[in-house]
This record gives sequence, structure tokens and C-alpha cells, in this order.
Amino acid sequence: MNLSALLGHLEALIACDTQNPPRRIDGDSPIFTYCDKAVGAQFDTLIWDYEDGHVSWFAQRGMPKVLFNVHLDTVPNGEGWSSDPQQLLIADGRAHGRGACDIKGAAAALLTLAQQDAENMALLFTSDEEGAGGCCVSNFLETGKAEQFEHIIVAEPTSCKAVLGHRGFLSVKTRFHGEPGHSSEARALRENANHQAARWAARALQVAESVKTAPADPGSCLNIGIIDGGTKSNVIAGGAFVHWSARLRPGQSNEAFLKEIQACADPSVSAQWEVPFMGEPLPASGQDDTAARAFCELHGLPVGEPVDFWTEASIFSLAGLPALVMGPGHIEQAHAADEWVELDQLETAYELYRRVVKSDG
Repeated sequence: MNLSALLGHLEALIACDTQNPPRRIDGDSPIFTYCDKAVGAQFDTLIWDYEDGHVSWFAQRGMPKVLFNVHLDTVPNGEGWSSDPQQLLIADGRAHGRGACDIKGAAAALLTLAQQDAENMALLFTSDEEGAGGCCVSNFLETGKAEQFEHIIVAEPTSCKAVLGHRGFLSVKTRFHGEPGHSSEARALRENANHQAARWAARALQVAESVKTAPADPGSCLNIGIIDGGTKSNVIAGGAFVHWSARLRPGQSNEAFLKEIQACADPSVSAQWEVPFMGEPLPASGQDDTAARAFCELHGLPVGEPVDFWTEASIFSLAGLPALVMGPGHIEQAHAADEWVELDQLETAYELYRRVVKSDG
């Protein structure tokens, strides 16, 4: 392969500021103009601008059966960089820059491959994976264009191993409502919102731990991240706020788990449940990895262990499309200062993607 061509694409992609938030990107942003130019006239391209930074770019040549999905948005640059995060730096066999690992490196490999006269190839590049309220993948599925594909490869960093399963991510804000008053009143034990939240939390943690298969297994991975309630120690708390999250195993249902956790609250308690985000595990509930595993065997793709982080592969899985996650780099390098990806990982990803594209169609 031509590593210099790949790094040229990566340099151009990193130079495009796609931080999310603030997600200041639209259909006319330079990064999409660059992608159009990179794939050339041999590809048919479409762009959907859903506003507020939600943009999808789709390119297709021929009649491929595999769709490669990449998100072009990155987390904010943050502090602690020893070089300009928007400028590609090559040092000690590594490519540094915001998004180099997560996941513009994969995008660069795919654009390089698209220029190698790929007869059948399809790309879906989106801009809203890193921030809240992503809709690009779901909206693409609603167009019906995904129906032509038999397999989906989501190019998140997996050390170039095909990952067939990962945990989901469920984020919930729960508000308990008590009756304020003087703490000397006996009713405080049952009507204090903080007490209600504490009893609920104890039961919810037991539910999460009940599915443990070994001492080191976190079970359903429930995390209570924020607890806030009350005004003074001698006042019955009238309200309590809990922001919690859960990461369920492949095949489990977020919706079913949420109902089970809601049932941990006393029936007499007044509580509100807001769900800012619900991402299913991979495979999604009711699905399995049989088709994805057969795909890996057919193309000689190395299969890795399930991972704990969430990806948009589960959205495709929920729609009934076999999906796997495979991309260059390691998740520990993503979102970090001086973000980097090994050059040999980029080369390996290119070769694995080429293997799939070569036999596609």
C-alpha cells in the first residue's frame, strides 16, 4: 500500500476541526468537500444535513454488500497536548493528532482504498457520534439505503481485531419527590426523598450484581454517577436527583433492564425517569453474532474479545443488520492528549479493509 497517501488523507482530515461539542459542522464543511474529492467521480455521493452539526456523507461505487461506517467528529481537543492537535505529527512510528485513533485514521485508510479502483465499495461518514443526541446512523437506516447491505463494519479502534460484541450504554436521570418538613417528624423515614433514593439504589445495585458470573465480573455494570438532594441536615429532603448509567452485556435489553430497575423503587414513591441516551449492546437484544462470525471466517479477519465500550454498530444490529467493529488503534489512545495511532496499525487496517473490498460485490 501507499502509506504516504494514507497519511496525506489523515493530515487533511485532522486539519478539519470537527470537535463535538461544539459540533460546528454542516454539509458545506471542508471535510466533506475533501472526502468528495478523495473518492472522485467514480463514486456516487450523497449528503444529508440534519442541522445542528448532524451530517451524513454517503459514497458508493458498484453494488457492494458491505458498508463501512466511520464518524468524523472528535471529542474536544482539551489541554495537555505537546503539539498542535489539529496538525498531524509523525514520530516514533506513531501518527499524532485529534482523531488520529478515534477514528480519522480508519477514514484515511478507507479513502486510500477508495482511490485504488475498488469496484464495489460503500462508505458512510457521520458527524455526531461523540456528542449527545446522535441521529445520523438512525436517519440513514430510515432512508432504506442500508437494505442493500448484508454486513456492516464500524471502524472504531479495536487493534485491528473484529469485535463481534460489546456492552450497551444506558443513561438515566431519576428524580425522587418527598415531602419537606422538620427532621424531627417520624415521617422523614419514608417521605424523605434522599431516603427513597438510597433504598432504590441499594436494590438496584443488587439487581446489577445478581447476574455476575464470577467475582471479578461487574454484572450489569450499573454506575451511580451523581446524587444530589435536600437543603439542610435538619430538613426532610423534598427532592433527590440521581444520574446513573448501565452497560449491559451483548444480547441484553436496555428497555427490559430499565423496567427492572424502576421496579426497585417503592410503589408508593413518586419518581420521574428521564432517558437521555439508550444504546443497545452488540449484538442487540434478540440477535446473535452467527452471521458476523461467518463473515470473519470467510474473509480471514482476526476475531477479538468483546469490549466494554459502546459503538454505533449496535444501531445497525438493532435494525437486523449483522455488524462488527474493526479499526486501527487501541481504545486507551482515544480521547487522550497527544492522541496517536501506530503506523503499522493503519497499514494493517488498510490490508484488512482491502481484503473485504476485493471480494465484495
